[in-house]
Amino acid sequence: MFDVEASSALTDVQKRRVAGRAGSVLRAVAQDERSQARNRELAVERLVDQLREALKVPRRRRATKPTAAARERRLAEKKRRGETKKLRRSVDD
Repeated sequence: MFDVEASSALTDVQKRRVAGRAGSVLRAVAQDERSQARNRELAVERLVDQLREALKVPRRRRATKPTAAARERRLAEKKRRGETKKLRRSVDD
């Protein structure tokens, strides 16, 4: 168990980030091995992984424009679909 708010190892900004993403108390349980010492090691590893994941700063998305060729393909496909639909119309004129 790791109390984020009481930790002196984290800055205030890091504490807010972890609390917002993973909660104010991180908890890890391991019952994989028969040895208590090995289970404790596994639990600490999982706790560190949770903390590392919560501290990650997500990348900002960079807005991109479609290429000229992609725009051309889209318009050509729209024109082709329009022609197909035009052929389905009745000839009442």
